[in-house]
Parts: sequence; structure tokens; C-alpha cells
Amino acid sequence: MTPQQQQLLAYFAQLQDQDAHTLLRFAAFLAQGQSASAVLVNTASVIPQPNLLPRPDQERVVDAIKRLTGSYPMLDKKKLLHQTAGLVAEHVMSGKPAKLVIDELEAVFRRAYDQFTAQQRGS
Repeated sequence: MTPQQQQLLAYFAQLQDQDAHTLLRFAAFLAQGQSASAVLVNTASVIPQPNLLPRPDQERVVDAIKRLTGSYPMLDKKKLLHQTAGLVAEHVMSGKPAKLVIDELEAVFRRAYDQFTAQQRGS
């Protein structure tokens, strides 16, 4: 294996599933003799889908945030920080039940994903 192939494999191993898929599509187009600019136009229209991780029966609020962050890796965590922190505070400071807070967290992430997809589509 050449050093370039080893380097490409090392990069590939570091990618998340959606990015790995994009790289494979890019390589397939290049292998067919298409130009890189044509590939970039085609891959730009792909909207990453969430990888919804299953919700355990007994889940802590912090674990739910980790699960949802993993389910929606395309979302900007900084944009979600204010809302998620407020819900965590309701749970910790006000004693709001974890199940209700987690339900609301799931809704927050779902809405953020809907906004993300609308922006990707140019709506």
C-alpha cells in the first residue's frame, strides 16, 4: 500500500458515517472520470439524516443529552446550549421529572434538526 493510500485510510477512519459516505461518493465519481467540481455540487445537496439512538427505559437527563448529541451530530451544540441548560436546570433546581425533561429535550433536538434541514434546502 502506498503512503497516499495509507493516509487516505487514516483520514477515512476518523470520519463520521455521513462524511465517510460522502467521501466514498466523491471517490466513486473521481474513479469514473468526473471532475471534482461536479462531485461537490452533487454531494452538497445531501442532507445528513439523524442516527436516532434508542432511548433507554431509565435514562438520566445528562445521558439523554449525550444520546441526542450523538443522534444529531450535524447540529451545532453551541446553538442548543441555552435551551438544554435551561431544561437541565429545571430538572436539577426545580425537581422536574427526568422523563418530562427528556421528552422536551427530544423535542428541542427535533426542532433544531427541522430548522437545519430547512436551511440546507434553502427554505
